Amino acid sequence: MTDKRIQNARGRLKEAAGSLSGDRALKSRGMADQAAASAKDAIDKLAEGAKRLLAERKR
Repeated sequence: MTDKRIQNARGRLKEAAGSLSGDRALKSRGMADQAAASAKDAIDKLAEGAKRLLAERKR
């Protein structure tokens, strides 16, 4: 499992635990973990696309 997937899963667990226990701070931290994982994924996809574009231009 990648770091992003682990962070997303951890965030989902925190959010669920916060919802069940009524702990809004824990729920918010879980949502923040999920958002961070999504942002990292988007950045990685953007970087990969840029690398492919540069490789195509070099041909």
